[in-house]
Amino acid sequence: MVRHEQAGDHEAVRDVHTQAFGDGGRVPALVDALRTAQASPAPLSLVAVVGDRVVGHVMLSACRLDAPPRLVDVLSLSPLGVLPEFQRQGIGTRLVAHALAEADSRGIPLVFLEGSPHYYGKRGFTDATMSGFRPPTLRYPPGAFQVARLSTYEEWMTGTFVYSDVFWALDCVGLRSDGLEAVAT
Repeated sequence: MVRHEQAGDHEAVRDVHTQAFGDGGRVPALVDALRTAQASPAPLSLVAVVGDRVVGHVMLSACRLDAPPRLVDVLSLSPLGVLPEFQRQGIGTRLVAHALAEADSRGIPLVFLEGSPHYYGKRGFTDATMSGFRPPTLRYPPGAFQVARLSTYEEWMTGTFVYSDVFWALDCVGLRSDGLEAVAT
């Protein structure tokens, strides 16, 4: 079952990302900071539950697209994590599908992410650079910068994707070789 995260889920979500990413706490700290960031639109946080156990989590948070006519409110899908023993069972796929549906229902035109093109390409994302968007950093490996266009997207919405300050403050922009690539299986 996928549902909105509740305050009582915070510790379980922290555990999901600690186990999924094994990064010494950077990703759980990102989630904590994004929950409390003053941003519009408000963050969206979903959990996957098996029985009464939280086994997966995805977060969408406010970012901007610096388009020539004006700034556009968009979302970043990050992080997405599933407990290792529940990976490869479709939980990440369901979390992504619910997150995109929720973003679309809120009138968000674009959702960006950094991750595996093989994984996310099967879940509604395309190479953002090939679609005319500019990444926020040079640290992205080829193909990792991706976008999902939702129903309110308009052709003029091109430009540079800009993460919120939280991502920069915690150095969570650009894949790392130390295991920070999204665990999304």
